Amino acid sequence: MVKRYNRQRQQNNVRTLENDYVRSSDSKAQYKKRQKVLFRRRMVVFGLLATVTLVFLVSSYITQHHRLEEKQQQKEEIVAKLDTVKELQDMLKLQIAKLEDDEYIAKLARKEYFLSDDGEIIFTIPNEDKDDGEKADGNNK
Repeated sequence: MVKRYNRQRQQNNVRTLENDYVRSSDSKAQYKKRQKVLFRRRMVVFGLLATVTLVFLVSSYITQHHRLEEKQQQKEEIVAKLDTVKELQDMLKLQIAKLEDDEYIAKLARKEYFLSDDGEIIFTIPNEDKDDGEKADGNNK
């Protein structure tokens, strides 16, 4: 009917019938046409919303992934610092344990401040001679 109506419209010589059947078929055709247009509009709006949502989700994923990589890198750096601090702490605890020993303190005082015990004589040897002696020993080996 729609095709016939369109053909009749194109030809101005032919006049359409004005009865209930033709009017109802024309109104059904217009209704279907409007429904198609509304369906297309709904699909376009739905597609746009789906696209916007998808873009938002992908961008959120990418930013979160980037943040996660940064946090993992920071964690690795902090763990490395923690290891060095633990080593330093262990060394300082050992130093504290040594400093609680009176013999170690006496030995340290003799070495650093050239203090002597009763009846002890301190001889200082220059460091350059030590280096020369080590070089000579290294050549003999």
